[in-house]
Amino acid sequence: MQLAGQQLSLGDIESVAIERTAVEISDSARGRIDSSRRVIEEITAGGAVVYGVNTGFGKLSEVHIRRADLRQLQVNLVRSHACGIGKPLAEAEVRAMMLLRANVLTLGFSGIRRQVIQLLCDMLNRGVHPMIPEKGSVGASGDLAPLAHLALTLVGEGEAFHDGVRVPSDRALERAGIAPIVLEAKEGLALLNGTQAMHAVGGLALLRAKRLSRAADVTGAMALEALKGTPGAYDSRIHNARPHPGQGAAAKHLRWLLRESEIRESHRTNDPRVQDAYSLRCMPQVHGAVRGALAHCEEVLAIESASATDNPLVFSDNGDVLSGGNFHGAPLALALDYAAIAVADLMSISERRTDRLVNPDTSEGLPAFLAPQAGMQSGFMIPHVAAVALLNEAKVLAHPASIDNLPTSGGKEDHVSMGMTAALKLRTIVENAESLFAIELLAAGTALEYRRPLKGGLGVERAYETLRRIVPPLREDRAMYLDIEKVTVAIRAGEFDSGMEES
Repeated sequence: MQLAGQQLSLGDIESVAIERTAVEISDSARGRIDSSRRVIEEITAGGAVVYGVNTGFGKLSEVHIRRADLRQLQVNLVRSHACGIGKPLAEAEVRAMMLLRANVLTLGFSGIRRQVIQLLCDMLNRGVHPMIPEKGSVGASGDLAPLAHLALTLVGEGEAFHDGVRVPSDRALERAGIAPIVLEAKEGLALLNGTQAMHAVGGLALLRAKRLSRAADVTGAMALEALKGTPGAYDSRIHNARPHPGQGAAAKHLRWLLRESEIRESHRTNDPRVQDAYSLRCMPQVHGAVRGALAHCEEVLAIESASATDNPLVFSDNGDVLSGGNFHGAPLALALDYAAIAVADLMSISERRTDRLVNPDTSEGLPAFLAPQAGMQSGFMIPHVAAVALLNEAKVLAHPASIDNLPTSGGKEDHVSMGMTAALKLRTIVENAESLFAIELLAAGTALEYRRPLKGGLGVERAYETLRRIVPPLREDRAMYLDIEKVTVAIRAGEFDSGMEES
């Protein structure tokens, strides 16, 4: 992949973070990077006082640093800020973070040498991944602590993973045939100021959430069939009258999944019900609103992927070096909180459908808890309880991180975004949601079997066949945690998304 400061889609990020696509600096970016660096070199040679180049940082920005100490200033900055806490970020998250940081640096607003960006590319291409603890960022001057851990590996300090083994960074670089770098004026600051940690964690979680939003249509359609519901509420005329794009897309997907359903025909004329419960009838509205929220978050992340987010910014056309606040994570924090709320609501409607499947008062003649011998067997009684537990945690985590604020850096950073917290919460909510939808899918698949020999819609039956390739039918009670885990993995891999495409 050629890096030129262009917008990166979630698919682009996935290709490097997970599929290990190689990266390199594009020819078009080289001139911008070099011109920006010359501005910094002229400043250091001339002795002008410029924040981040030859001053202290944050509250200490009034302290002027001698030219002879500029290298030490940068390494001190990296060392002092590398104070992350908690378990390391996953390899894919670190790779996404490195990709995003390298890409925005190629915009040529950072005053950094090309060699530093090349080192990031070399580390990606040769599998050197800094050990980056997941906690410790408030998203004010960006993700300072996580990015400091990234920068620490570039100078051969701290720890890194190579071939999955955690070792000192200098050893990881040596094993990969890479030499560490000595940071020059402004380069440590250019590596630390930015939103790439929250972007990486949130972006990969968002990618999973998007897949889940389509899998939700699949699980919901199967539940509708098992509960002998009607697809009439998905008529295109209803959704054309309220033309939210996500709503229309969800309704279209549901119609495709439910086409040519024998179950629907079996109760078209003799069903006394006039309307289904909202968890069935309002799937396009709720699932569609979630799609809209995720689309908004994706748009914010795409813009951020091609944005200069450090400080100060270097404008090589006239030599200006301007201090601003592009590192502030507010745009991402708000968007990631929005996505978290949306996924929690998607979980909520799924749990209600699962309850209707297992509750003998609402399941339209299905066995209590879908147990072959209710009483002797418990069936899906406790998987539903587990779904409720997952939903409860998601509801707690859906409280927005971005509305909080605690000043840091001696009051200089007096408003912070909490964007990394928003990203980590979203990741956990999506993990819970994948398991919760696995439970709905397992219950709906079991319930569908009680409607045999009638078959559901063509898309529903295709999903059922996929489900049964993963886990066998529930003929008697068994420990279902393995079933849930296997289906969760399949949902995460997109087997109930890309395999269920409309045609």
